[in-house]
Amino acid sequence: MTGRVAPEMMRRHLRMYLVLGSVNCSVEPSLVVQEALAGGATMVQFREKGQGALTGEPMIRLARRIQEQCRQARVPFIVNDDVELALKLDADGVHIGQDDESAASVRERIGNRMLGVSAHTVEEARRAILHGADYLGIGPIYPTRSKDDAKAAQGPAILRELREAGIRLPIVGIGGITVDRVEEVIGAGADGIAVISAVTGAASAQEAVETFMGKIRRGAEGIS
Repeated sequence: MTGRVAPEMMRRHLRMYLVLGSVNCSVEPSLVVQEALAGGATMVQFREKGQGALTGEPMIRLARRIQEQCRQARVPFIVNDDVELALKLDADGVHIGQDDESAASVRERIGNRMLGVSAHTVEEARRAILHGADYLGIGPIYPTRSKDDAKAAQGPAILRELREAGIRLPIVGIGGITVDRVEEVIGAGADGIAVISAVTGAASAQEAVETFMGKIRRGAEGIS
């Protein structure tokens, strides 16, 4: 395997980051992924959690299907939390939360694959960087119903706080981010946005992603 992903490349991957599992979709998840990739999604995270989530072979089959779609689109495929599954599939990376296995341990197991770590404070962010994170997932920025275990929303101020504290690692904002809030999130210091329901619940995932991408570009132009 080649070396770790460069920060500039990581920033590009994070621009429009789709997170989903079967419980988030009212149609076949691979159809949502197909549309989202057609709309310009830059990274996909397989997060099969929550009531009614798939397990065992059905979960692995779905993960492989989505991974193959990502491969064809040349978009990184990330597995949430499940290092064994990521290694079994040879996924591009793993994303972990503060309550999961430690970042240092995951980094040791996954080698140079991408490692994303959820952080809620400057201290957590610094620890994640020390232990080998390639990017930070910061949130929830706004209230969200997509995650049962979500902490209290912190608003875009947490992004500014991290940047002012000298955190330079690529950052993706997540949690309740709608099209109207994108420019605020990017302007506060995020390199990209991660969304679940704003895409999985849209009438057209492709149109939703295209609209998000337009706002992301405008947000980036506003701070350049």
